[in-house]
Amino acid sequence: MALQVKLQERISCAEQLLQRAQKLSAQCHIEGDAKLCSKLRAELRFLLKVQHGEVALKESHLHSTNLTHLDAVVQSAESVHGVVGLLHVFAYEAACGAKCTLVVDVVADGGHTWVKAIGRKAEALHSIWQGRGQYGDRSVVSQAEQFVLASRQQPLQYCHPRVVFAFYNGVSRPVAERLRALGVAVRGDIVAVNTVPTEDEELSDKEAEPGAQMEEEEEEEEEEEEGGGEGELLIHNEAEQEGAEEAEEELSPSRVDRDTVVERVAFPTQLQVEACQRVNLDVTTLIALVSSLSHGRCWLRFREVVLTEQAAQERQCRVLPLLEAFMQDKELYACSAAVSDFQQIVDTLGGAAEKSRARQLLARVQVVADHPSERTQRLRGSAKVNARSLMIFGTGDSLQAVTMTANSGFVRAAANQGVRYSVFIHQPRALTEGKEWRATPI
Repeated sequence: MALQVKLQERISCAEQLLQRAQKLSAQCHIEGDAKLCSKLRAELRFLLKVQHGEVALKESHLHSTNLTHLDAVVQSAESVHGVVGLLHVFAYEAACGAKCTLVVDVVADGGHTWVKAIGRKAEALHSIWQGRGQYGDRSVVSQAEQFVLASRQQPLQYCHPRVVFAFYNGVSRPVAERLRALGVAVRGDIVAVNTVPTEDEELSDKEAEPGAQMEEEEEEEEEEEEGGGEGELLIHNEAEQEGAEEAEEELSPSRVDRDTVVERVAFPTQLQVEACQRVNLDVTTLIALVSSLSHGRCWLRFREVVLTEQAAQERQCRVLPLLEAFMQDKELYACSAAVSDFQQIVDTLGGAAEKSRARQLLARVQVVADHPSERTQRLRGSAKVNARSLMIFGTGDSLQAVTMTANSGFVRAAANQGVRYSVFIHQPRALTEGKEWRATPI
């Protein structure tokens, strides 16, 4: 009967979590929201099968569920600002050079904060950290080291993401202190630990015999006399002993006292990142800035389907004000490859007004030599990753600038290879002035 009650509680929990997860995605599109909902539905389907007798009810079914972790993920997503990703996979390179992946439960603050949600109890986390867990268990400290390493390889607007470990069933003070030493922020209740005395310590606490004490004192005096000329060696040995004592103290057997909360820590405040003041202009952006479509000539139906679609998009959402607002008071750059291709396209397809705007635009832009960054040069070429894009985005990366582009295909392809650029993506606009004579007014 007790198992049936627990089963019903789990089902109710899964249903509520699914509703909360769907509410998160309903407010705004979050990458990975479908994955989170899918995991919750899978848990719920299994529990309903158990309830309907399709699967035999066992206590292990209630304890081995993923709901504890998924509950922590949902709570974290509800508690932070600017969530853009859930259960997001990042690629990084381990210290040994191996290619690895890392799942970040919640990506917040527009990508500048990574949250790992932890639902396990403080006792289990502490035992695993001390090496007393089951085979295959990984301590949160080793996981934190991976998070820090991966975050250093995934800069966003040339700032490393902040790593936060959110504990929903407490964390022992030694573990929390170790995480903070790694640069990881901790959220949750930090609880005390009590040292468990060993058999050797209990024996040492007993009163020693007077004769034995005198013998020990005499031996110590003799050692001091004999070692008078070996001061450096003694100091070295003492330093080693102190280091060993510190390590022994850190990993000495201890028991978590969950009733004694040392510190109650909320999520860090929303991260305010200073906007990058450098902008790198892609060919697609240069074209959009001078296109007749962007300058009011969008009330036309062209013979080319793609131009008619862009005209309709422009009528719904003007692209030029968005671009100018982002570029305002910033340094504008464009690499030689982008400028050369842009001038060739304008000379070939541009109308008189578009050519005039192109000259005015280039007068505002600082042209720099092509200089792709080191990580850009490691990308493998493909249909989306071509030489021109590598030059343009790679030079922006070297400049530590945000690249403005309508080439979302390259951005996704590079991200699939583990390279995420700082970009401002907008809708494309083509040069249309030369096609207006045969277009139909709307």
